[in-house]
Amino acid sequence: MAEPEILRQGFELGYTYTRSTGPVVGRFLTGLRDKKIVGTRGDDGTVYVPPMEFDPKTASALDEFVEVSDCGEVVSWCWVKQPRESHPLQQPFAWALVRLDGADVPMVHAVAAPGEADMATGMRVRVRWADEPRGYITDISCFEPE
Repeated sequence: MAEPEILRQGFELGYTYTRSTGPVVGRFLTGLRDKKIVGTRGDDGTVYVPPMEFDPKTASALDEFVEVSDCGEVVSWCWVKQPRESHPLQQPFAWALVRLDGADVPMVHAVAAPGEADMATGMRVRVRWADEPRGYITDISCFEPE
C-alpha cells in the first residue's frame, strides 16, 4: 500500500487590522503618554484601572474618569526565571497584579525586583515610566519596589 501524500502549507497567525481605541481606552493611553494613570468609576463606586467602557455589574456605559496614583500594592505575583524575547524585561522579573492607590481593581504588569526573594504579596511598588512615552501601555516600562 502506498503512503498517502501529505500536503503542507506554512501559516503565520496575524491580525492585520487596526483597531481604534475609542474614547475610554484612548483617554487611558493619552494619560500614559502624559505620565498619568486614569480609570473609570463604576455605578457602585468601584474604580477600574485600566478603565472599563461598561460597568461589568450593570452593563451601563462608564464615563466618569478618575486619576489614580502611579504607586500601589502587589496583590498577587509569579516569578519568571527565564524571560522570553517577547517579555517586557530580559532579566528575571515578576508578573504581578498591582492595585494602584485610588483603584479598586488590580492591573497586570511586570515588576522589576532584584530577585524572587525581594517579591512579596502586599509590597509597595511604583511605576517606572518609559524614557519617551508615546501613548502605549509600554509607557509603563514596569513597576519597581518603592
